[in-house]
Amino acid sequence: MKDSVELTILMPCLNESETLEACINKALAFLKKRSVAGEVIVADNGSSDGSQEIARKSGARVVNVPERGYGAALRHGSEEARGKYVIMGDADDSYDFSALELFLERLRAGDDLVMGNRFKGGIAKGAMPPLHRYLGNPVLSFIGRLFFKSPVRDFHCGLRGYNAQRIRELDLRTTGMEYASEMVVQATLRGYKISEVPTTLSPDGRSRPPHLRSWRDGWRHLKFLLMHSPDWLFFYPGIFFIAVGLFFSVSLGFGPVMAFGVSFDVSTMLYSVGAVIVGVNLTLFSAYTKIYAAQSRFIPSVPKPFNFFNTEKCVILGMILSILGMSLVGLSVFLWKRESFGELNPARFMRLTIPAMGCLVVGVQIMFAGFFLDILRIEKR
Repeated sequence: MKDSVELTILMPCLNESETLEACINKALAFLKKRSVAGEVIVADNGSSDGSQEIARKSGARVVNVPERGYGAALRHGSEEARGKYVIMGDADDSYDFSALELFLERLRAGDDLVMGNRFKGGIAKGAMPPLHRYLGNPVLSFIGRLFFKSPVRDFHCGLRGYNAQRIRELDLRTTGMEYASEMVVQATLRGYKISEVPTTLSPDGRSRPPHLRSWRDGWRHLKFLLMHSPDWLFFYPGIFFIAVGLFFSVSLGFGPVMAFGVSFDVSTMLYSVGAVIVGVNLTLFSAYTKIYAAQSRFIPSVPKPFNFFNTEKCVILGMILSILGMSLVGLSVFLWKRESFGELNPARFMRLTIPAMGCLVVGVQIMFAGFFLDILRIEKR
């Protein structure tokens, strides 16, 4: 049966009785007009308005999905698809299922993922809230391109097509609206062939509010992008904190510095060393995340720089920093002894004790980080 079906048109559904029949009719009309061997699947997420019966009467196959969520419905629907290709789209009549030619052409040409681009195809008046059109979608799509070097300019278009087997191989896991981002991100990381075609967006035909919640779902998309990009979440901020902290720490190591009419002294040095410690922790978090992601098959492999560090190298580096810190502590005690262990000049001695504390803290952290990195590298049984 699967061999005879080229295209599955997949619609997630949760109480879409007002628009579902129109969407199915358009999809079936497309298959008939283009003589495409295909089917229409409605992945129902627990509708209570009779959507399932409407779908069956209209000629669609209903897949009941007990797990709630936009991503869960699409993932289960995709698993049940008989077609070599799948084109998914919302069942609210905002996308035109009778105009899927460009998607099918690109899929037949060998593309793994074909994204609709509403900004190229046209957004009808009232079809997209201004917050989504001018802030949410552009910003999140830009972040996706920046973090993952993805070619996609409309990350959240609900109309997209894909090679069913290739997408199943990605083992997508999210259940909510962030599923849209996960598909693009994982396809990009795996080097899939991705293209975009213009598509139109019309006002949906529902009288009820949409399931999408702007701030909640926008945050879920952003959190997903950050969690899957440890470079931008941890590594780059960590390097920034280390660089800024070291610059001020070294500058103040020989005495106060006047700048912009302000005198910077040991108090600033204390915050600077704190910035270095935070930066080191963030870069270590980046290494932990990348190794865990590779072991869990979220990413293909660990970048070479992160493979360089292991227990032995981290212990050596940590010991060097710890010895440097202890040396500064010893120098401080020696100078204190010269003062007969009496009252000290805080500004003078803190130029030694603050860097000493920083070296000791960072040294110990790096030593134990080496053990944790190798623990994360242990293969799962």
